[in-house]
Amino acid sequence: MIRTALFRSSSKQVHVYASSFSGVAVAVAASRRRSSVNAMTTTMATTTTMMMRRHKSTTTTPFLLSDIGEGIAEVELLQWFVRSGDEIAQFDRLCEVQSDKATVEITSRFDGKIVDLCGDVGDMIQVGSPLMHIHVDGDNGANPAISHQEDDAQAHAQAHAVSLHNINDEEDMLQIPSKASSVISSSSYQNHVNGLANGGASNASAANHLLSTEKVQTTPAVRKIAKENNIDLCTIAGTGINGRILKSDLLDHLNGGQQSKRFDQTTTNTANIQPEKIENKELLGSHHNHDRDQIEPIRGVARLMARSMTLSLQVPHFSYADEVTMDNLKDVRENLKPIVEAEGLRLTYMPFAIKAASIALNQYPKVNCSFDDSNMTLRYHQDHNIGVAMDTSRGLVVPVIRACQNLSIFEITRELNRLQSAAAEGKLSESDFTDCTFSLSNIGVIGGTYMKPVIVPPQVAIGAIGKIQRLPRFVGETDEVIAAHIMQVSWSGDHRVLEGSVMANFSNSWKSLMENPSRMILKLK
Repeated sequence: MIRTALFRSSSKQVHVYASSFSGVAVAVAASRRRSSVNAMTTTMATTTTMMMRRHKSTTTTPFLLSDIGEGIAEVELLQWFVRSGDEIAQFDRLCEVQSDKATVEITSRFDGKIVDLCGDVGDMIQVGSPLMHIHVDGDNGANPAISHQEDDAQAHAQAHAVSLHNINDEEDMLQIPSKASSVISSSSYQNHVNGLANGGASNASAANHLLSTEKVQTTPAVRKIAKENNIDLCTIAGTGINGRILKSDLLDHLNGGQQSKRFDQTTTNTANIQPEKIENKELLGSHHNHDRDQIEPIRGVARLMARSMTLSLQVPHFSYADEVTMDNLKDVRENLKPIVEAEGLRLTYMPFAIKAASIALNQYPKVNCSFDDSNMTLRYHQDHNIGVAMDTSRGLVVPVIRACQNLSIFEITRELNRLQSAAAEGKLSESDFTDCTFSLSNIGVIGGTYMKPVIVPPQVAIGAIGKIQRLPRFVGETDEVIAAHIMQVSWSGDHRVLEGSVMANFSNSWKSLMENPSRMILKLK
């Protein structure tokens, strides 16, 4: 009995031991499975991190055109200082662009290597669009924004690269999410595939077009030209880096298409015509070949001029003209020229005309106003910011000489020389154009006497100076005739603000100072 009891007890103990061992085995197996999965998770996260680090060293990032001034939405690309494949460093010059207001040099914010350029000279680049793509060295810290994005992506990959559900479910599998910036989602593509399966040939065409269109590499300017001409960019073979479609590729395609179209239209009609008859100039001259016409987009300074002149149509202009005897001022200028030239400056008649206008504006401040037609108000400006029209290779510009009421003729001369040099080199800044309250144009340097200058709103007046001529004039009320140096001046005023008498009195005051330059001394501060 005792042995039987002991045996039964031992059996129970052995059974308990066996059950315990079985539980431990299951626990160990589960633990090993968890360890295996965790190890796999760690391995994949480590692999992802290593791949991202290797990718980081060759990260290609777009160099975006940042905002270069208030109200600037697009710029014209004037010239490149770099080429594809060039190594660049921070603050290196990349390109020169021109807005409606100024010319600006764009410098690099990164260290790296240029992959490709995203525009041709003459293209219009939108603010926020890429100028180029750059291989950025991730270890030099030159691109903290990209590094920060990669760090976020790395953390996201470690947290979400491995997705585990029920560990005991044999159907569970490791899932790596697809890249967020994939070209086309699987659901969208599947919809097109389903359409194709249903027998829709047009759906297949649309699916292929959707896939291929998204992969076309080109610039916004090229896309715009293609859209205007209803050209499918997928049909053009790009000659740029990685198959990028260049502007020249699109133009070649357009020219080729036009030539093919013309050939198809004329093949039947010209089949029986001898070659020498086709080359007959009289036959060709009877038809205007529009394909030989040149279309030039209006950009940069010319675009600003177009906008300003469109606004000027709202102004009811009136004109006033007179002539000025320049003999006394001619003598004064000849005496002062050596002194000014010793300072490395060039003295013309314009500084005298600007100073005389500033003094006259003190007497007739309404001429120095700005008119707000929406609120029907006048702003009387305390500073005489006088704009001077200049003819440059890039078009007409009107930089501003500020606070002329506080400047001497020599100081005006120095500032005028600076602006003329900057305008000739295309280096005028945006600040050189703003806050103009009154304008003068010297058409006389080109030729001509009288003209009708156009007011640029919200200004209310503008003057134009003609060339100086040696003409016969009577002396007073006598019959004596002498040779005099005569210059014509033309004024335009906004008739909503100025009366003709105000413009005439202003002109007479300005004329008196120009004919008697010694009177300016009494007005100088």
